[in-house]
Amino acid sequence: MRTAGVFRNGKLTGTLTQFDSRSYEFRYSDEWFNNEKLPAVSLTLPKTQQVYKADHLFPFFFNMLSEGVNSQLQTRQLKIDEKDYFSLLLATASVDTIGAITITPLKENDQ
Repeated sequence: MRTAGVFRNGKLTGTLTQFDSRSYEFRYSDEWFNNEKLPAVSLTLPKTQQVYKADHLFPFFFNMLSEGVNSQLQTRQLKIDEKDYFSLLLATASVDTIGAITITPLKENDQ
């Protein structure tokens, strides 16, 4: 199991967890979910429910990854399997992303 913090403008919105290669969960933090003034992370993950589960990396997060030649360069340079999208996300989406969302790996104690 691997877990990442999902941040919007530096504030924790929730956690993204990979249980295995076919089991993912996005969970809004209690504080973010219960504050009506704070927006959803994306249109595909509305704040109508606190926990989302999927058998693949959620499209919103998958679309934060580079494509084509940039993706190939990243996988070679970082020595990450090109099909390990969660590792790529953890390695590349913590800074300098397009938009307000960043992803940071969490240790077990951080959860």
